[in-house]
Amino acid sequence: MTGKITRRSLFRGAAATSLAAAGGILLPPNPAFAADFYNPFAGYPISDGWQAHIDRGSLGGIDYPMGVGTGVPACGSGTIGNIPYNGTGGHTVTIYHPNGYRTQYMHLSEFLLAEGTAVGAGAIVARSGGAAGAPGSGSSTGPHLHWHMIDPNGTRINPLVYLGGGGGGGLPKTYTATDGVPGTIFWQRLQNWVRIDAGYTGPVDGDPGPNTYAAMQRYLAAHHGYAGPADGEPGPNTWAALQRLAAGWGYTGPIDGDPGPNTWRGVARFLNQDRFD
Repeated sequence: MTGKITRRSLFRGAAATSLAAAGGILLPPNPAFAADFYNPFAGYPISDGWQAHIDRGSLGGIDYPMGVGTGVPACGSGTIGNIPYNGTGGHTVTIYHPNGYRTQYMHLSEFLLAEGTAVGAGAIVARSGGAAGAPGSGSSTGPHLHWHMIDPNGTRINPLVYLGGGGGGGLPKTYTATDGVPGTIFWQRLQNWVRIDAGYTGPVDGDPGPNTYAAMQRYLAAHHGYAGPADGEPGPNTWAALQRLAAGWGYTGPIDGDPGPNTWRGVARFLNQDRFD
């Protein structure tokens, strides 16, 4: 199972089975729900919740503290609308989803995509902002991201309720920890891991490519003895380092750079940590 091509072939072959077994990204009791929606900010604390916004006269929102310039992922697929200097919201990105819902991110420091650009879930659409008095911050008094959604009737809604969890949402756990077969959810969680820990800025779409692998190599070089280049072309040295990571999560096989089901089970147990939801 060594080599990138074989790994991607394995992913594609198992994707439909894994996605069906995991029930898609999230399946809340909402008939209008789009299957590719997720909470891209589940790894951040909430500094100001929905009710707190309502209580002070806002139409509602969720605030996540994060450093200025952090990549802001799309919570679902759609097309981009950019609104510079949108009143108190400052620079705002709107994502128009195919099911009639809209996502809005506010207090941004930078737009990254042109008006009308089509994006998938997990694509980086902007950079966060919110520093008091900075261009695009609107009324913000400190670095953070504001997130809310708008339903097809034009009513602002709580995205966490829309996602079905009421207080979190996020990616489901991967069944790879049991069956040893990487699939869509496994690779989404891996992409979310390297987004959080290794500077990955691509989509969380479950289809790993060179940017995913290069970020993984950077992490493995820093923590698990990988000594090769971060070139996005994984080979035996990359997989051996990943096996060393997996050894901390129950993998007891050889460090031979040839990952099999037991390697993937160990990696999956690592990826199933709540912070990668």
